[in-house]
Amino acid sequence: MSFSRGPKEPVPEVETDVWKCTSDDCQGWMRESFSFEEEPKCPLCQSSMEKEKRMLPELK
Repeated sequence: MSFSRGPKEPVPEVETDVWKCTSDDCQGWMRESFSFEEEPKCPLCQSSMEKEKRMLPELK
């Protein structure tokens, strides 16, 4: 049995709404669709978060 390690099909990226941590010391972020709160706190440092858009792999 052999497994191919050839090039994989590229995953299309789409503009996605995310929440980004406002702390300069933290790189935390999450997809907006994964947040259960209207204005979430950063799960890493508990700072406030702000909305932004990023190009991310499309989730199906």
